[in-house]
Amino acid sequence: MGEMADVRNQARRLGRVIRQARLRQKCSQAQVAAALGYHQAKVSRLENGRGTEDTRVLRNVAEVLDIPLHELGLAAPPVPHAADPETEDMHRRTFLAAGIASLAVPPTPSPAAHQDLIHALLPAPPPAPVADEVGVTELGDRVAAVRRLFSTCDYAELGRALPPLIAALRHAAADSSHASTVIGLLATTYQTSASLLLKLGDVGHAWMAVGRAMAEAERCGDPVVLASSVRVHAHVLAREKHTTQAVTLVHHTAEQLSGSYDRRPPRYLAALGLMVLRGVTAASTAGDRAATQDFLSEAKDIARYVALDRPDAWANFSPTNVELHAVSAAVSLGDAGVALEAARPLMRRPIPVPERRAALWVDAARAYSQQGRLADGYRALRVAESCAAQDVRRPAVRELVADMAARDRRRAVPELHHFSRHLGVPA
Repeated sequence: MGEMADVRNQARRLGRVIRQARLRQKCSQAQVAAALGYHQAKVSRLENGRGTEDTRVLRNVAEVLDIPLHELGLAAPPVPHAADPETEDMHRRTFLAAGIASLAVPPTPSPAAHQDLIHALLPAPPPAPVADEVGVTELGDRVAAVRRLFSTCDYAELGRALPPLIAALRHAAADSSHASTVIGLLATTYQTSASLLLKLGDVGHAWMAVGRAMAEAERCGDPVVLASSVRVHAHVLAREKHTTQAVTLVHHTAEQLSGSYDRRPPRYLAALGLMVLRGVTAASTAGDRAATQDFLSEAKDIARYVALDRPDAWANFSPTNVELHAVSAAVSLGDAGVALEAARPLMRRPIPVPERRAALWVDAARAYSQQGRLADGYRALRVAESCAAQDVRRPAVRELVADMAARDRRRAVPELHHFSRHLGVPA
């Protein structure tokens, strides 16, 4: 009963904050509703503390009424933490950054941007060439830019950038002068769309994006594009618990593309290496230790000849990325101690790609959680937030936080419950 009362009090407090901000702006409820695209009754309910659990709505309200995010519980202030002798130095360097990042968390893609992306993926007649065609070089630069947005976890901007890029590429593909190159760029853009949708937990539409990516990869005929599309296809399969099919798909494709690594260009090796690492993820999720080790060994072999470990790289593959996947695989296999032992040296190593850096700390949190070390898991999540704030807001991490908070029945880690509320997940 006490916990329910706390929730009601928090909801009423949020309602008061919204009402006071509206009055400061000298706006009526009808004016605010029109700016938000809601009915006036919804604004009234919000001000009465109803519906405030929807963090996406709160973010929209914060933007319209110029309310600081932390006043609506959408960002947490820096939280002091207890010393951890194993990683104390790392926490000391990163925890201040975590607190700063949480006070300025940019939103994930808006509902409108999400719908625009889904609409861009829907079947449509091939567009006719237009007079003002965009050059292939410019299109390539735009595709590289959206890949960089994904690597830096700027999912809000990525959601806005993808639909017009897909439209431009489809227009350009109707011109046969550079069809193969443009089709390859279109396949890469569909791959990125699928990856973003998976981050957002929208598996249904990720399937549609993967279908587009695979079709364009086959049209293109470039083995690099094919390997990248297969990687994303395997990701969706594994997410939907079709791990055996994902492992088979990666294994079959790798057999056709592997070998002669010393004579392959970096772009080829990076695409192949990332696909093999997806096999690591699928096999470890399935609990197949033998296949996990086989894929890891193959990835290590490829990584001897290539290291593209930058947010602006076409594909982020390197020996460090292989080690990061080994940590993740150990967690998936339930080997928390092994995972943390492998993670410790990586925690001290510069990892220039924010998405990969955040993944390391999320995997550390998963391992700590498996060991029942909830306070350490919470601290790891705050470090992950400092690396990539939007990535910590994705459904998979929110589920982890919810699970950790639910297991802390005695509230021995109050900061964890505070963090859970600010992520909008049940504590």
